[in-house]
Amino acid sequence: MLARPRMGLIDRLKRLVGGGSPSPVAPLYAAVVNEARQPHYYVEGAVPDTLDGRFDMVVLVLSLLLLRLEELAGGDAHHPAAQLSADLADHFLTDMEGNLRQDGIGDQVIPKHMGRMMAALGGRIGAYRDARGDAEAMGQALRRNLYRGAPVADAAVAFVAAAALSLWSRLADTPYDRLAAGDLEPPP
Repeated sequence: MLARPRMGLIDRLKRLVGGGSPSPVAPLYAAVVNEARQPHYYVEGAVPDTLDGRFDMVVLVLSLLLLRLEELAGGDAHHPAAQLSADLADHFLTDMEGNLRQDGIGDQVIPKHMGRMMAALGGRIGAYRDARGDAEAMGQALRRNLYRGAPVADAAVAFVAAAALSLWSRLADTPYDRLAAGDLEPPP
């Protein structure tokens, strides 16, 4: 599981408010969202172009990135990759909360939605962790998590599975400093 430093409520609020300065993980999170919005996932991969489909794509890409950061941290909660992972997860939650508010979800219901999103992220990290090196296992994980059990052509699942495994390979070749700078690509 991802190491997460403990912080008090005041510290967390300060980080969320940020004094008007952009989050240091904003470029990396933007790269995650950019990858998740690539049209080929929705065209060749038949990912539903809906709120749920786009959420599930962001979670797929984010999960693979968080797994890479977990690998880089090597179980050391004090490694910069562990902190980057925690910051990235916080940024994701802040973004999702903002999206819920924009969609008109009220304050009383937001915690329930946020809990579901955290559970989805945690469950998918586990599913994609187990499937990282196996196209068939990735396809099964995608059918359950990305497509949520809906009927989808085998070719579409195979396309997204291959793309996810390719992304995993790229992330595995990308050093920490490039990731921290918001780059999901290995050096040339």
